[in-house]
Amino acid sequence: MRSFLKFQSSDLAGESGASHEGALSVARMDKADLSQLATLIRQKRDELLAHWRQEVRLLPIAEHLDAPTLNNHIPDLLEELACELEEACDETLIEAHLKENPVIHGLDRLRIGFDVEEVVTEYNVLRDAIQTLAERHGIGLQGWAARIVNRVLDRAIGLAVKTYATQKALEVQQRREEHLSFVVHDLKSPLNAMSMATSLLKRKFPDEVKDEEAVMMLNTIHRNAERLNALIGKVLHEEANLDTITSLQLQRREVDLWALVEALINDLQPLAQNSDTRITNTIPKDLIIFADAHLLSQVFQNLLSNAIEYTPGGKIMIGATTKSPNHVVECWVIDDGAGIPEDRIDKVFERLETDPEKAGGTGLGLAIVKEVVEAHGGQVTVESKLEEGTTFRFTLPGKAPLSEEAH
Repeated sequence: MRSFLKFQSSDLAGESGASHEGALSVARMDKADLSQLATLIRQKRDELLAHWRQEVRLLPIAEHLDAPTLNNHIPDLLEELACELEEACDETLIEAHLKENPVIHGLDRLRIGFDVEEVVTEYNVLRDAIQTLAERHGIGLQGWAARIVNRVLDRAIGLAVKTYATQKALEVQQRREEHLSFVVHDLKSPLNAMSMATSLLKRKFPDEVKDEEAVMMLNTIHRNAERLNALIGKVLHEEANLDTITSLQLQRREVDLWALVEALINDLQPLAQNSDTRITNTIPKDLIIFADAHLLSQVFQNLLSNAIEYTPGGKIMIGATTKSPNHVVECWVIDDGAGIPEDRIDKVFERLETDPEKAGGTGLGLAIVKEVVEAHGGQVTVESKLEEGTTFRFTLPGKAPLSEEAH
């Protein structure tokens, strides 16, 4: 029995020894593959990149990108991969190598217009290109080699996608905040006009035609308009402190400029009437411009509201003309009001810039004017003298570009 057990034990020990030697042999083969693959990646880097670019250009977004733009950080990533293969190191060192480059790559691809699936596809195309290169030179991409290649590329994908998604979410949020800021500010003048209209109606109605119900309804309208104005003021104050990034989405079409301005003058008439300000629309009735009608209304509304506030008992003139040869339309709003002090003239279009002598301002109105005009490809300027008045001028496209007219 002892001899049998002894034989069996030695037999098992022999098998264990053979297994250990086999494992060492596999490890040695793996290490040789790692070193060979690292050398191959360095020697054939340009060929590998050319193959990768050829495949990536099959993506519509990448079809016309030049080689440096496409490459981005991929050459550095291949060098990092070669280092990892040589060292056969663990995950902690890989993480130390890969930090900034994939992050920058994700931001760059978002700027160009890649979607997140296309970002992932780029890295997977690189994975396939490395696999093809290894197989063509008789290197099996398996074991440690496969693990390191996948680990490096998956880590790069994770960092690039995370950065891409985070920045995309920030941009969406910023656009929402800016849209809210514009919309809320756009409500301010109509609400002021409503509030003023109710006050004027109350004063103009003879006592004999006033009944209790009519007075109550007018008071309700006035009270709720004031409440909404207070809420708008609060929202605007909060929005004014946000450092938003402008990203206006224009919806251009042909716009009858005289009709647009005339409708605004009618809407703001209660404010003008209360301050005894006369507004004249001298825009030619046949003048058509190519612009976003809603955003353009904001421009004129903000300029008119400002002019009314600073021109009590005075005159405001709105005009426009077409300038050859590019069909650019120049518009202006001129008042003979209080004027702007010289030390503020260069700051009036800045966000948060308000008149220290006027309470309740948000510093957004003229900033919106500038952003909308520039989004249309135009420019806005201001000239002013104290006690003589102010002139705002801005340019807009008078017709659609040929490329858009063709559609």
